[in-house]
Amino acid sequence: MSITKGDKTIMDFNSINYVVEENIAIITINRPKFLNALNTEVLKELSDAVDIIAADTAVRAVIVTGAGEKAFVAGADIAEMQNKDVLEAREFSSLGNKIFSKLENLTKPVIAAVNGFALGGGCELAMACDIRIAGNKVKFGQPEVGLGIMTGFGGSQRLARLVGAGRAKELLFTGEMINAERANEIGLVNRVVDSSEVLEEAKRMAQMIASKAPLGVSFTKKAVNEGLNLDLERALSLEVELFGALFSTKDQTVGMTAFLEKRQAVFSGE
Repeated sequence: MSITKGDKTIMDFNSINYVVEENIAIITINRPKFLNALNTEVLKELSDAVDIIAADTAVRAVIVTGAGEKAFVAGADIAEMQNKDVLEAREFSSLGNKIFSKLENLTKPVIAAVNGFALGGGCELAMACDIRIAGNKVKFGQPEVGLGIMTGFGGSQRLARLVGAGRAKELLFTGEMINAERANEIGLVNRVVDSSEVLEEAKRMAQMIASKAPLGVSFTKKAVNEGLNLDLERALSLEVELFGALFSTKDQTVGMTAFLEKRQAVFSGE
């Protein structure tokens, strides 16, 4: 069920909050009592929210954050995982991986507004987003080896792609937590701001993105994400195809005409 309040649309979930303000969807993991730990319900509701965003042409950017000041997401729910057998553990890992990949491959840009602890599944959730803005008190880490397990929601793969294999292995093998400054140094986050400004900074960036041509942004995301898995020659060919395709859109005409006429373009996403 959705409720409209002024310029906000609020969707009813149990473990997440979902709000659309103008052209920006904000997903908040809402289990602060449990440091926003990811259980099956949270993952399924996150999946449903991503599906809603994918179908909503009015949404041009997405923010993912955590409720409260202590944690973005402190990890997957260990109480739920503890007694799983091999098959159940694989199913849980597969569920998380599929949902995080769905978020990663959403055609709209996703910004993680990281507040508090981003550990285990929380760090993995942040890495599935396109851009990470961290508060200056944030702690990142993949502590799974200290629990007798390993990353299960894509951490072994996304971390290495973001910070390089050597640094990723150091964090994954030791389970060490790092602060926001170190995360910024190694390229795990895009920028660090005061903890009180994280969500507002994410909104400012989302608004800037939302003002640009939606198809241009979407095609750019596709070029980067898919190009990373191709050799350079094929990746450049992909860019050529996407670049050309945008010249069939109304937004290309609007954008270039506005530029030549020295005025602000207003894009429709067509």
